[in-house]
Amino acid sequence: MDILETDILISGGGVAGLSAACTLGAAGFNVICVDPTPPVTSETDPKADIRTTAFLQPARRLLDQAGLWERLAPYAAPLQIMRIIDAGGEAAIARDIRDFDASDISDAPFGWNLPNWLLRREMLARLDELPNVTFLPGLASGRLTTRETQARVRLSDGRMISSRLLLAADGRNSNIRAQLGIRVKTWRYGQKALAFTVTHPLPHNNISTEIHRTGGPFTLVPLPDAQDGTHRSAIVWMERGPRVLELAALPVGEFEQAINERSTLLLGPLRLQGRRSVWPIISQLAARLDGQRSALMAEAAHVVPPIGAQGLNMSLGDLRILLDLATENPAQLGSAEMLRRYHRARWPEIRARVTGIDLLNRASMAENPLLRDLRHAGLKTLHGVAPVRKALMKAGLGAT
Repeated sequence: MDILETDILISGGGVAGLSAACTLGAAGFNVICVDPTPPVTSETDPKADIRTTAFLQPARRLLDQAGLWERLAPYAAPLQIMRIIDAGGEAAIARDIRDFDASDISDAPFGWNLPNWLLRREMLARLDELPNVTFLPGLASGRLTTRETQARVRLSDGRMISSRLLLAADGRNSNIRAQLGIRVKTWRYGQKALAFTVTHPLPHNNISTEIHRTGGPFTLVPLPDAQDGTHRSAIVWMERGPRVLELAALPVGEFEQAINERSTLLLGPLRLQGRRSVWPIISQLAARLDGQRSALMAEAAHVVPPIGAQGLNMSLGDLRILLDLATENPAQLGSAEMLRRYHRARWPEIRARVTGIDLLNRASMAENPLLRDLRHAGLKTLHGVAPVRKALMKAGLGAT
């Protein structure tokens, strides 16, 4: 039997899995990362992930350690202000605008926004620089067997990988999580998200904007201007599932009419750039983050709606703790004690964030006029008290 030996096996080569491979590889561990899907690293590829990811301040420190930030910085759009707009009145107009400015708490922006397809391209280029990291695309993780000293995974090509630590970064339907017998709780909202890119005549001025109205938030996130100076933003529009499918099927002209109405023309007339993609919206929380010689991270451990740029940044919070524990005592990599400490360090915070974002999403979906007015009043109160506003901004950044 052909057995490959390694310190760490990462099942899953999405943005979270590749971040882990770069970070742990840069720390000196031997790493193998496998993913069943061949990488897509071009925006024009019809299979490209056209969503974007906002890395918050703490994530930048981790990206620096991984040797990634220098590669990513030229393509990143800073997020200086988080703007919340309540448009929940009778008409689809902004009835209240509240800005949360990063300068109130820091000299740096809240974060930086980058396209997912570009992230994978640059992360794979970084992996090529690390001789102790192997990326195996087009291979799925199959049967898992764990022992006190190792985790063994049979790949779809028949090879076996033996590792001291197995990281499950294989998504919300994690095969590794299922084989470990770890239960998961799922919240469903009847929502989907529509992701796409637009151009607009007015500059975004590095302001990320969430517009709240019945159905869910409509979020405009800055992208760098095109080479010809055209202003661009990424949009995630959360709505009831049937409505999203209807929007996704509209002719371009009718779709642009719909997004201009929903955006309150904040940046002037929006024009669709490229295609639209549809994603299901759920919240999910695994009952535990640890198994024998195994740890869950990213969407194998937790899923949240795309509100406040929490999703991937929670995943990097997982990675930060795993890195600290692994480098603190490399000889104990993957031990039961290390994994218990990982669970204790991360799970309570993850549970609190999943719960909080669940409540925020339900509030954003409110159809009852009274509930919409309560949401409006709450926003004014939270923003109006400076210590509360600053505490909320710091909490939103998290700690990775």
